[in-house]
Amino acid sequence: MKNHELGKFIRTHRERVRPEEAGLRSTGRRRTPGLRREELAQLCDVSPTWITWLEQGRPVTASIETLAAMADALRLTGAERHYLFSLAGKLDPAAEPEHISGVDAVLASLAHIQTPAYVLDRQWDALAWNEAAQDLFVGWLDQASATAPNLLSYTFLSPKARKLIFDWEHRAKRLVAEFRADCGRHVDDSAVQPLIADLCRRSKEFAAYWRDYDVTMREGGVRQFRHPQHGLLSYEQTTLYAAVRGDLKLVMLLPH
Repeated sequence: MKNHELGKFIRTHRERVRPEEAGLRSTGRRRTPGLRREELAQLCDVSPTWITWLEQGRPVTASIETLAAMADALRLTGAERHYLFSLAGKLDPAAEPEHISGVDAVLASLAHIQTPAYVLDRQWDALAWNEAAQDLFVGWLDQASATAPNLLSYTFLSPKARKLIFDWEHRAKRLVAEFRADCGRHVDDSAVQPLIADLCRRSKEFAAYWRDYDVTMREGGVRQFRHPQHGLLSYEQTTLYAAVRGDLKLVMLLPH
């Protein structure tokens, strides 16, 4: 599964890069957008056949040096580069160290946080949340359920989410890009794959955004909501990660 995801990711981004952006001359009529496989191979110092096999999802091995050259050639952002290395099962030597907090402190802090806050796991199920989050997220954290409420399922499948989330289309598209960055090396996980398949089947928007292969880190920023009782609400989102359980994250919405 990772080989196929890696191949699709590389091809999608290869087709987005113009030759002149990669320092190449654009010659002749081009039947396909972006770089040709031969051009990407030239930039990465590998054979065109190797690029073909990689994009077809064959079990070929990419060295750290080749992945770094490919990230440069495809003009990948930091999040996209991280995703590339994750899919290839390699550690990026240029990666910045993560600054994350302890799990116990994260879980214990929920009860003391006055603004909306919740904890997500790897597949973005909400494991815990405070009263402020329960009050804010109508149709998600205020509902009794036998299973952990999932943020992606709520966003794409609940009519209440579309009413609550300001500029829903923009936020939903970004959410998928953030999830792709977050699940990276675990994209074929037995818990993550069924979630992706179910959302692709039940939501045409999620399926389209997932096929875009956009990757964005959870960088925070302003989040706005049209609450049925409280009107328009605006927050600054901050996400903290746990050191001993890197799959857990504390999301806080601070008054903006």
